[in-house]
Amino acid sequence: MRVGIGYDVHRLVENRKLILGGIEIPYHLGLLGHSDADVLTHAIVDAILGAAALGDIGTHFPDTDDRYAGMDSLVFLHNTLLKVKACGYQIENIDSTIIAQRPKLAPYISQMREKVAKTLDIAVAQINVKATTAEELGVVGEGKAIVAHAVVCLSPL
Repeated sequence: MRVGIGYDVHRLVENRKLILGGIEIPYHLGLLGHSDADVLTHAIVDAILGAAALGDIGTHFPDTDDRYAGMDSLVFLHNTLLKVKACGYQIENIDSTIIAQRPKLAPYISQMREKVAKTLDIAVAQINVKATTAEELGVVGEGKAIVAHAVVCLSPL
């Protein structure tokens, strides 16, 4: 068994869509980033890459490369799956947490799990997504950013 940890944070801004786990969440602010800035998917990508000792998201999908500008982060997730399979690993499970003061994410969690599962070609039961607030502390608690953490377990194919 191999274990990886992922983390991502992006600032909330006007005139951007809020995408989490590949799902568009209705909200007046969105996450700022080179791609779609999906912090959940980015944290999962980093956790998968870390578990396989393949570096990080910035190494494989750099924000200095115009090919990735505005890209759907599920493309990063799918390409990461191909990389770890080529190294002889499969995903056993993913546990993740989104930290956001607003909006409330509970109504979207099942959709996020389904979208990530479909992209990774695994069962929804292998993915857990939790959402919590920052209790109004720091930039997340002030509603200025959203953070995501993920842990992934890989096993040999």
